[in-house]
Amino acid sequence: MKTAPRKVLSARERVAAHLRRARETSGLSQDELAAKAGFHRTYIGTVERCETNITIDNLQRLADALGKGARVLCGGARH
Repeated sequence: MKTAPRKVLSARERVAAHLRRARETSGLSQDELAAKAGFHRTYIGTVERCETNITIDNLQRLADALGKGARVLCGGARH
């Protein structure tokens, strides 16, 4: 039996998934994370839904607010 090919996620999709996982693991709502990182409350949702590209600077701000390295949000390290 053949298995379906595994979908390769884009970089944006990987960051979105890792951001959501890190935020949820930290017990923060999107609004709470936005406030900690200095973003508008809707920004986190647009990133998590892959509706916007995220800059490296904003990725670092989110990682700092989560107490993680930016590398974690890129999938390069464990949470």
